[in-house]
Amino acid sequence: MFRPLSVVPYLRAVLWSFLGIRQRERATAEQQRLQPLPLIATALALVVVFVLLLVALASSATAAQAVPDTLGQRALACTGCHGPQGRATPLGYVPRIAGKPAGYLAAQLRAFRDGQRQQDAMSRLLVHLGDDYLAELAGHFAALQVPYPAPAPNRGTEASRALGQRLVQQGDAARNIPACVACHGTAMTGVEPAIPGLLGLPRDYLVAQFGAWRTGMRAAQKPDCMAMLAQRLQPQDITAVADWLAAQPLPASTRAAPRPPSTWPMPCGSTAP
Repeated sequence: MFRPLSVVPYLRAVLWSFLGIRQRERATAEQQRLQPLPLIATALALVVVFVLLLVALASSATAAQAVPDTLGQRALACTGCHGPQGRATPLGYVPRIAGKPAGYLAAQLRAFRDGQRQQDAMSRLLVHLGDDYLAELAGHFAALQVPYPAPAPNRGTEASRALGQRLVQQGDAARNIPACVACHGTAMTGVEPAIPGLLGLPRDYLVAQFGAWRTGMRAAQKPDCMAMLAQRLQPQDITAVADWLAAQPLPASTRAAPRPPSTWPMPCGSTAP
């Protein structure tokens, strides 16, 4: 009978075989007394134990590397370009998305997906995502009220900065250009639910968006008021506005205004109920 006390020589023989240990005279004599079937059973048992240990280690490693299935985790795909928590920086062509009105963010995500805004990386990222999921993603970033970076230094001449400030705060009635603050809020932090803030954005991004509206690479719901305004602005106007906006400090509260103005200065699809 294969008694428990007789297992040791079988284990020793199998381990010597597995590990390639040279058999000594004592070991040879001991192995000659072992029965074949118990020896095979011992080898199989050790193989099973070894396999189970590997499975357990693999399961532990998988559990340790498990990624939580949360919206915040999924949103990390956005922060690779838009910065941690969607903060971005005052430099470059990538805008801040944290704290922007959810309606605006959702509309832009749909526009990238559907081709109204043209940017290859964004289009590929969003092409298979539905409206409901994009709305969830927009809500996630809209709820992130995180600090802004310091504004960019002043650029341009004194006359150019004055032109930019005048267009932002007063507009130009002779050219039928309303003030930026008439739609984007007196604090320029946006208006719920769909008008974005203008502060804390990179100068190059602002210039690029005016260029996209002028060339048709960016479009919005008809009537596309921004496309119309971009056509009325001269290149020096766009540079002046972008320079002035990028250099402005943020107010104490950076939240979008909760209510739109009583009247909009011009028909605009983005303001439609």
